[in-house]
Amino acid sequence: MKIFISVDIEGISGVVNSDSTGPTGKDYSEACRQMTAEVNAAIQGALAAGATEIIVNDSHGGMNNLIPKDLHPAALVILGTPKPLMMMEGVDKSCAAAMFIGYHSRMHAAGVLAHTISGGVVSNVWVNGVLCGEIGINAGLAGHFGVPVILVSGDSDAAGEAQALIKGTEVAIVKEAVTRYSARNLHPEKATSLIKQQAERAVHRLSSIETLTFSAPVTMRLELLNSGMADAASFLPHSRRLDGRTVEYTAEDYVTAFQGLRAMITLASKN
Repeated sequence: MKIFISVDIEGISGVVNSDSTGPTGKDYSEACRQMTAEVNAAIQGALAAGATEIIVNDSHGGMNNLIPKDLHPAALVILGTPKPLMMMEGVDKSCAAAMFIGYHSRMHAAGVLAHTISGGVVSNVWVNGVLCGEIGINAGLAGHFGVPVILVSGDSDAAGEAQALIKGTEVAIVKEAVTRYSARNLHPEKATSLIKQQAERAVHRLSSIETLTFSAPVTMRLELLNSGMADAASFLPHSRRLDGRTVEYTAEDYVTAFQGLRAMITLASKN
């Protein structure tokens, strides 16, 4: 049984601001250690429940944050960017389930460091009319391959977002937002213990957790932070400008629609 794990950093216990999220931050090294520890906990729980193969995709920033020598040896780790499926690189039909570790809530939500893909560019994303952050967008990618997302760890807002979109999914709440840049955090050891427990439970419950799927054709609607960004995003062939800040892209399958979304965001970021 193969389990795919996508791991971000904003939803890791103890991470509350930019001091922890990038290489120039004073707490970045510690955040990487805890990020590695939390994904190891998910691996341990999955293995205890019968998983035989683990694929881990580093999904934050430059996607080279995990500490390979400290990762559980059962894991095959995917590092670096760009990748065709970005945060979901490595997921395919051979996977029995997916887990999202260290995830955060969507832009404009109340969670810690909430954003959607690019906080300096993206305001909102809708998939077939459903408002989604990274949890929903990436769960839809997993769903394209018939893979359910069985566990999401992060703050309480991310957990609520996941449960609203993915029926039956397990969550591991490692912190509760006080403000966008502050939180009540579990002790790192308690966070990893909780994730291990919930990962094991999630694998045992796999058959009762629904796969998030979007019917074809798939339309990605992208609202940018300003009209200049939308000007640039609309240069993507076959995209459609809806208003001053909103463009959309439609494709016959989810992966192509997702890649159109990513292309529009990339164009917008160059404006």
